[in-house]
Amino acid sequence: MGAASTQIVISGYYGFRNSGDEAVLQSILIALQKHAEAGGIHIEPVVLSIDPEWTSTTYGVRSVHRMRLGEVRRAISESSGVISGGGSLLQDVTGTKSIPYYLGVLKLAQWMGKPTFIYAQGIGPVNRKWFHPMIKGVFRKCSYVSVRDEQSRQLLGSMGLQTGSIDVVPDPVMGLTLPDEQQFSEAAGLPHRPVNEHTLPLVGISVRFWEQDRRELDALTEGLLLASAEQPFHLRFLPFHHSSDNQASRYIMDKLTVGITQHGGSVSLCEDALHPQQMLREVGQCDLLIGMRLHSLIYAAGRRVPMVGVSYDPKIDHFLNRIDAAPIGRTADLTGEAVAGEVLQLLASQTAWRAAREPLIAALIQEAEAPAKRIVDYFHHEG
Repeated sequence: MGAASTQIVISGYYGFRNSGDEAVLQSILIALQKHAEAGGIHIEPVVLSIDPEWTSTTYGVRSVHRMRLGEVRRAISESSGVISGGGSLLQDVTGTKSIPYYLGVLKLAQWMGKPTFIYAQGIGPVNRKWFHPMIKGVFRKCSYVSVRDEQSRQLLGSMGLQTGSIDVVPDPVMGLTLPDEQQFSEAAGLPHRPVNEHTLPLVGISVRFWEQDRRELDALTEGLLLASAEQPFHLRFLPFHHSSDNQASRYIMDKLTVGITQHGGSVSLCEDALHPQQMLREVGQCDLLIGMRLHSLIYAAGRRVPMVGVSYDPKIDHFLNRIDAAPIGRTADLTGEAVAGEVLQLLASQTAWRAAREPLIAALIQEAEAPAKRIVDYFHHEG
């Protein structure tokens, strides 16, 4: 389309202050801009958000309210296409409203004759089988479909979609960089890891509420206390979803702060990293990260920070498997002894952990921009 502006609507779980989903958006915007500039195309993103004013201010893009149908319809009608982008949008674990909403946005665009694109989504779990034909009907009319793991592709295949044209790509956040690094290519080597200002080893922790009896949080508490008795460290809580993760963090802090400090350690809570790149910098300062949130683990991988993953969903296992790792346990059966042993072992072998996984991580980072390139190429050829 030459110098003409190509308006693309981006649909996702945006504006809710969930650092992982906000990182997905930031990563998509960066990748689209990079490949659009290389292709001589000007892309104007329009983001569907629950808080359009905040999204516009944070990312410098146009945004409309995701629940105001008139605004959504107008944005789509004025656009050149719609991206349904990143995250676990099509799942029914958290309720039955997500799948109809995200499919509805895509269907509306298809009714208007607009091309639609699935950008590195994690599909499932979809436990209600009556959603399957709905997903198949919309996806088969998409111009491009990419998912973030092989299990998502297989699930789409079980719904009757042809899997040969479905790309399996890394989560977009694998490609997220800090602002002062964006001028460098991945070939420049390892990313600069900010200096840890603490004299003690810095252990980041990203937790969420999951089990009703909080057994996983209690096991983490026990494990951290056991480990701190062997080696003092600074424990930095990193809430990825405000404000529920703040509450989960404080649940553990209330139980272990005294014990950690008695062993010569310290505890803090990061409450102001609302922008994904702020949180990425926080994670990059850590010597080790313990994470329940998927994107806390993805941030850690991108910054080459050794990690201890706690699984509450198959997506955790799928990602860790891609970097030759496994969760230390599942929320239902996690033990303090396992947590303590893994924390101490990884703190003692950080260099070896990075060296063993560098080829895998570097490849994921390079592949993370593939959907953006495919989408930009689509509009370049259409133009």
